[in-house]
Parts: sequence; C-alpha cells; structure tokens
Amino acid sequence: MELLKNDIFLKLAIFLITLSIICQIVAGVLYQSMIQETDNMSATNNKLLKQCKLKFANCYQLNSGVANISVFVDKFMNRIKIGILTLPGLSNFSGQMILLSVLLCGIGIYRSIVNGRHMIELFPYYIVSLFGLYAYFSISSFVDIKNKREILKTNIIDYLENHMVNRLKVLPRERIAKEIMEAEMPEQETPKFGRKEKQELEQLLQEFLS
Repeated sequence: MELLKNDIFLKLAIFLITLSIICQIVAGVLYQSMIQETDNMSATNNKLLKQCKLKFANCYQLNSGVANISVFVDKFMNRIKIGILTLPGLSNFSGQMILLSVLLCGIGIYRSIVNGRHMIELFPYYIVSLFGLYAYFSISSFVDIKNKREILKTNIIDYLENHMVNRLKVLPRERIAKEIMEAEMPEQETPKFGRKEKQELEQLLQEFLS
C-alpha cells in the first residue's frame, strides 16, 4: 500500500489501464446502440444514421447513383467521432494506453531494482501489468468491437441497397431530405391551425369586431 501511495509510475499505470477499458466500453456501447437502431433505420432517431442517409441521398442524386455502397459505408463509419477521436482511433488509443501502462510498470521495476528494493516490493508492478493485460483482453473479447463493426456495416449496406436506393429511384431527393430533417427535429405538438386557417380566423374576428 505504501508503494501504491508514493509511486507515480504505478498510479499512472492504473490510470491508463482504467482509461483503456473505458474507451473499449464506450466504443462497444456506441456500436451496439447503432446496431439496434438499424433494425428500424427508416424511422431511426440516431443522428449519425440520419446523417448517413442524408449524405447517401445527396451522393446518389448528384452522381446518378453510388458505384460502391460498401466503400461509402466504410468512409462514413471511419469518420464517426467521439470528441476528437474517430471510433477506429478510439480502439487504437485504448490499445496504446494498455501498452503504455505495461511500459510504466517496467520502468517502475527498473527504478526499484536500481534503488535496491527487495523482490517482494516489485510484485505490485507485476500484478498491475498482468491484471491490466488480462482486463484489457477480457473486455475486448466481451465487447467484440470488430464483430460489432461488421454487423453495423452489413445492416447499413442492406438498408441502403434494398430500401434507400428503391426510394431514391421513385422519390425526389428534396422530399427524402425533408423527411430526414423533419425526423431529426424534436417532436412537437401538431399545431391546431395552419397559416391559412389563422388568416381566415383573423379575418372573421376583424369582421366580427368591426
């Protein structure tokens, strides 16, 4: 316990391991949320999927089709960001953090040996590094980001090829874009009177009061 309180390398290693695990979980949760939304993508409330649909509609109309939908989806998914990091970047960042934590533990062991500490005092470094690696790979296999990414990609491609393309062939781009943008707005109560009805009501009131 005394070593944990005073050793900055051990503290940093524990912090990096925790950060690495959090990154894995956040990426996994985001992928899973998007996968669930693709089950009913035509009425999804997910902003990222709405952006994908809108960009696809624009690209389809401007280029009279999309030559490679798989590449389009790959590019879109690679641009999804959490803060300043893309989703693939977040996964890579998580891996780098766990490797850095192992490196810090190694530096801590080296410093301890140079300072003449007993072998038993080196155990916390080994325990932290081994536990960190075990936790990282366990969470990685449980979250399974690679598989989730493939499922999400497959679902989006399926929707775009079998639903979106058919709609774009029939409906104009402006109407589809309007539908997507309207779905993006928060739900509000439908107004009881439109502009025309309001004008007629005002005219009736003026005639009544005059």
